[in-house]
Amino acid sequence: MVIAETGSKLAKGSGCSRVDLGDSTRVALMITPRGRGAFRDQVGEVLSAVRAALDKQPERMAMTLQTVFLKDARDQAECEQLFAEFAGSKPPVTNYVLQPPCCGAALALEAWAIGGKSVRVEHFGSHALAVAYDGIRWVYCAGVKPTASLRGVYPQTLDALGRLRTALERAGSSFDRVVRTWFYLGGITEPEAGVQRYQELNRARTDFYRDIRFHCSSLASSPSQGIYPASTGIGRAGRGLVASCMALETRRADVFLLPLENPQQTPAYTYDSSYSSQSPKFSRAVALGLGDYVTTWVSGTASIVNAESCHPDDPEKQTEQTIDNIERLIAAENFTLHGLKGAGARLQDLAKIRVYLKQPEDLAKCRAVCERRFGAVPAIYAVAGICRPELLVEIEGVAFSRR
Repeated sequence: MVIAETGSKLAKGSGCSRVDLGDSTRVALMITPRGRGAFRDQVGEVLSAVRAALDKQPERMAMTLQTVFLKDARDQAECEQLFAEFAGSKPPVTNYVLQPPCCGAALALEAWAIGGKSVRVEHFGSHALAVAYDGIRWVYCAGVKPTASLRGVYPQTLDALGRLRTALERAGSSFDRVVRTWFYLGGITEPEAGVQRYQELNRARTDFYRDIRFHCSSLASSPSQGIYPASTGIGRAGRGLVASCMALETRRADVFLLPLENPQQTPAYTYDSSYSSQSPKFSRAVALGLGDYVTTWVSGTASIVNAESCHPDDPEKQTEQTIDNIERLIAAENFTLHGLKGAGARLQDLAKIRVYLKQPEDLAKCRAVCERRFGAVPAIYAVAGICRPELLVEIEGVAFSRR
């Protein structure tokens, strides 16, 4: 289902994947410029690659969701202007995140586009967009920040989650339909109120989720109890917070959602209080079954077995362990353990990966492991703090497969 193509004229790892889902086609673009000239020139290289990739598709494609990884906050205003000029009147919703590309480029871009005869795209302001086709409706929210005057991660997280909920409601959805979230938090392991800032994010997320029963009302084959979304909580430069999410609306009878846990990892939402006073409320992955197709969103994954960090100070071994965890998580055997035979995916079924590195000097070692294990899967490598001080690598992705 996934046809990956790397871009020889771009930085190593750049490329795109085309995914045929029957009623629609998805394209994932992971682009880091090779040049190191002026910022405007690097943006031009990225946008030229986007145009070339989309022009090659047999159907017209609409950009839906993108994340721009920036090296310098001072470039964001110019970046927003250039991307707006490129997108015209129908821009994708966008995250601008201060996570410098590991290779030294001024920016990198992850973008998603969709095409198909029945595909309809609706815009709801600058932070929400809906995509509908064949009885399915996705709502993407991105670039949501808390009120600037708020101080402290706990109130900032509650405010950002509230703003996501408002954006979803404007687009005709609700927070209980969310299947995937991202939280980009500055100073993620730094202290605040006597604990780590990430722990304060977890406390706020727990309180916000307390009365939400995810995916329990409209989806066929849903469990009687709610399930947590897949998620990434990752560091960024500065002290700010940016949040985004995806929600699903459908009445189709052949749709199911399946939360996945790794049998060799303790579910994050059951972590002992020694890791965080309130455990991180997310599933290791969430799989969507739509007819004969399965899409699996892999949460941010690190070198953790059971609940313990493994291989401190060794980026290569941490990368290997992280990929082992992803491979076990999405494997057919794990789907069977979770009650669904005939599903599952391989590492090569991932349409794209993001690789977060705490130390940019680990890029060569980490990338060599990723290229050996993932093959031609397009990737972006970005500098970001990980949720535990001893962790050096975190990887997320999305896989497409058939039942």
